Amino acid sequence: MAMFGIIVSGRLVTTEFEQINENQFLTTILDADNINHVVVFLTGAVPFPEGVGGQVFFSWPDPTAPPNWQLLGYISNNKPSAIYKLSSLKRLDEMGDFMNTSTFGEQAVCHNAQIGISIEPLETLQDGPQSTDPNVYVNFAQKMLQSFMNYALSYSINQSNMVADPTATYVPLSTVQNWYTNFERRLTQNPNFWKT
Repeated sequence: MAMFGIIVSGRLVTTEFEQINENQFLTTILDADNINHVVVFLTGAVPFPEGVGGQVFFSWPDPTAPPNWQLLGYISNNKPSAIYKLSSLKRLDEMGDFMNTSTFGEQAVCHNAQIGISIEPLETLQDGPQSTDPNVYVNFAQKMLQSFMNYALSYSINQSNMVADPTATYVPLSTVQNWYTNFERRLTQNPNFWKT
């Protein structure tokens, strides 16, 4: 009897989860490039044991690397289904600290998306990346900006060392620094300003 099921919008229900160890289950979604939403649910045939639920993870296909697991949320006997918007998760690929690459062990490179469910105690279940804590956005944006500035600065040279190239466009480093300062100021004033 299947314990879990998924519905990918526009497709038939799937209940084919492979149990990869005592507490982890995995299913593969073929042709995942155009997926926008997925529903993960308990089928009702087998409930969770008392005191546990299922932490739900998702991995977008990457033809050159093992899966990078992203937390979606959880299901439990009291919350037997959840709808997750996946199209916005594609942009999280570069968020290093926000992804767990070893959640479901070392696996071969996969071209299809995967859903993983990890059975865990109810008190440890988390609600996914849609955190309402503004510090999450501030910390991510600051790390991203610092990374960008370090990258841009690694290409800086003095004007006396420049070789004329009529096909290249040059931006003064002070312009990038001003943008960085303004963005950081606006982020401190309103962590959600970039959403508008």
